[in-house]
Amino acid sequence: MKRIFIQTLFLFLTVTNLSAQDLNDFFNSADSFFKTNVVNGKVKYADIKGNPEALNTILESAKGISVSESDATTYQAFWINAYNLLVIDGIVKNYPLKSPLDVVGFFDKTKHKIGGKSVTLNEIENDLLRAKFSSEARFHFVLVCAGLGCPPIINKGYRPNTLDSQLQKQTILALNNANFIKVNENKVKISQLFEWYKGDFEQKGTTLDFINTYRKEKLPENAKLSYYPYDWSLNEAK
Repeated sequence: MKRIFIQTLFLFLTVTNLSAQDLNDFFNSADSFFKTNVVNGKVKYADIKGNPEALNTILESAKGISVSESDATTYQAFWINAYNLLVIDGIVKNYPLKSPLDVVGFFDKTKHKIGGKSVTLNEIENDLLRAKFSSEARFHFVLVCAGLGCPPIINKGYRPNTLDSQLQKQTILALNNANFIKVNENKVKISQLFEWYKGDFEQKGTTLDFINTYRKEKLPENAKLSYYPYDWSLNEAK
């Protein structure tokens, strides 16, 4: 019995160590990929199309990775990176194109095998992230849909030990960007993102309250908010 216990324990520790190493490799590879292929918030799709090996290798290795939502920061960092990588992969596979919407079912029909699951991009965003961590509205500023209307993609991967500061930084950058929050005295035009996911942003107050939480120059209390059309043009680095 003791021998069986020791063998079982050894097997458990081996699998755990392999899983941890796989995750660490994934985060390192994702970080390297983004550093190489993202510039000024845009993606070098043409370069990736001509040399897709790095992206293919990352996504292939991520198919069997298992990550538990009980380890929230690791789980969230994995699926944020996975979403952004899969968006890029979807664009590259259909490149050249002018918008992700040129591909029928890009977000809600195409299934991707990753993290031990078969999921669409919408399922990653809505089921694996938003539904499980409903109080985290900052996801909207790090999940990048390949359109210029999205907050810009960063040239590094998200990691468990830096995730909170990265979420905070990207949210602050977006909400202080004059092209994202367009202010004309007390008239303020904001992204349709705030309309589509209104419930996420109004958990502790109004949309205006949420925006002002992260702004250096607060919007006036009597600000009249309206939504400008979402720009689905491809976020391509030329």
